[in-house]
Amino acid sequence: MKTTSLYSTSGKLWKSIALTLPMFLLTFVFITGGKPDFSSSSAIFSFVVTFIFFNTLFFLMLYTGKTDRFRAIGFIAMALFFALVFIVNLVKMRGSMSFSNENLLSCEIPFCHIVTTMIIIPIVLTKSIIFPGSILTGFASIASMLVIVIGISLALGRGFCSWGCFYGGWDDGTSRILRRPVIKNVNPNWRWFSFAFLLIIALSAAITLTPTYCSWFCPFKTVTEYEKITNFDTLMKTIVFVSLFLSLVIILPVLTRKRIQCGTFCPMGALMSFTNKINPFEVTIDKEKCNDCKKCIRTCPTFSMVEPGLSKGRPEITCMKCGKCIDECSQNAISYHIRGTPSGKAFTAARTLFLYPAFTLLVVFAGGNIQYGIVLLIRFFSTGSFM
Repeated sequence: MKTTSLYSTSGKLWKSIALTLPMFLLTFVFITGGKPDFSSSSAIFSFVVTFIFFNTLFFLMLYTGKTDRFRAIGFIAMALFFALVFIVNLVKMRGSMSFSNENLLSCEIPFCHIVTTMIIIPIVLTKSIIFPGSILTGFASIASMLVIVIGISLALGRGFCSWGCFYGGWDDGTSRILRRPVIKNVNPNWRWFSFAFLLIIALSAAITLTPTYCSWFCPFKTVTEYEKITNFDTLMKTIVFVSLFLSLVIILPVLTRKRIQCGTFCPMGALMSFTNKINPFEVTIDKEKCNDCKKCIRTCPTFSMVEPGLSKGRPEITCMKCGKCIDECSQNAISYHIRGTPSGKAFTAARTLFLYPAFTLLVVFAGGNIQYGIVLLIRFFSTGSFM
């Protein structure tokens, strides 16, 4: 039988509303950029829907005590709307999702956070950036994205992968399609492959002075941008991209109910795992409350809950802080914790202090895209075109 919730906000209407009020201001600022656009009925409608959407999710997290259940809704929406908005904007600018050599030479490629894994060694060795993007200006400039990555790493560690990554919502969503896995007992040691792949990607980029992951292995080229198919080489790259997307992001997550792309393949996830050691938030396991049912091991989407971790009182370094194990634990043995504070106390405060920056990150990356995406959908259904 489910024990009483750890959180003093659970079932407490007015306390949950009071703690939601600061998020009203944060969502308003980050959705609108401080400059609300009420120039049309569709703009007003999209703002209202987006504003209500996020604040309802945050309130429900507090009121129900469930984190992952409502985080996933916003996270999956972020991934889908990001792809829609990104693709429509590309088609507006270039006429297609593909980019040409001219775009590369003009440094017009938006900087993706995953590129961080490939530019560090070349910067140190050659004092040059091996990516055809703008350093300071334009959409997703290199400098701005690096500042964001460093800031998020210090604040949330690998929590970025469950609260801010605009790709992660894809396999988070597909891993929830079936109620039970078809493929069971996946070896959790597959999570270490991403670390080996990170090393391969970093070294190959340093040797070739090209972003090899972007050139050959990124599954999300399928739903963002890709090199124009002009020869056999670019055709093979496209086949690889599509194959990886279908297998790692769609098919295997559906069959295993695990985030296969994020948990076993993504080099950026591996890099950010190391930052789990230096940020203030962590997930801990109360060994006295734990009844060793291993439900957390079965439900963890990233293979971060393993038996040695139960005895140590914490998940593996790859934990993405999604909150699924916390939601599923019937003994309330798992909780968010702030490093340096006493264990087993102030559960509500620790969770709330984690939720504010984590949920704000979700709003920052998703708010504008969802708002504009709603405008695009209204335009499509009323005119038959996104343009």
